[in-house]
Amino acid sequence: MQQPERKFYLQEFKAISHAISTYEDLNLLIKHLTEGTTKTFNAKGCCFMLLDEREKQLFTVSSYGISDEYLQKGPLFVDDKYSAMVTGNPVFIQDMQKEKTIQYPEAAKAEGIVSMLSVPIKYRKAILGVIRIYMGESRAIHEEDIDSLRVIGVNLGLVIEINGLKNFVEKVKSAMDSLPLRVIQE
Repeated sequence: MQQPERKFYLQEFKAISHAISTYEDLNLLIKHLTEGTTKTFNAKGCCFMLLDEREKQLFTVSSYGISDEYLQKGPLFVDDKYSAMVTGNPVFIQDMQKEKTIQYPEAAKAEGIVSMLSVPIKYRKAILGVIRIYMGESRAIHEEDIDSLRVIGVNLGLVIEINGLKNFVEKVKSAMDSLPLRVIQE
């Protein structure tokens, strides 16, 4: 197999970093990153998934290029010692049909997905979710692009964590504002 072509250069990386640091709406940011990632890599599609720690499964928060049938194929449990969710490192699967750790190989085949790159979304040591890029043919991704996606995953993890803390503070503030004055003054 020939050396894969790079997709991310400094200009694209700067634009993505700027978007991550300036978007007010987290959902819109993730939607734009999902679409942009798909187009940048000429991929079949892309999904951003977050971990539900109680259920130990991934839930899609944004997707582009992937059918509803594929997205609703069943729960994606995190129990594989080789997954990006467990190792904290990107995992590339060259052939979804030959990989024994894939939970729904028939659904991937029906969707026309051959290869997949899974990059963790991290905040410090916590793995919050993954960015998954799906390719319709067997092809590799340049190592420097994988490194760029790793940095994007860390930056996105920081934004997600800050957004969660901001929502928590707003709820506490709202709860405090609803307390009777006599309780606050005591």
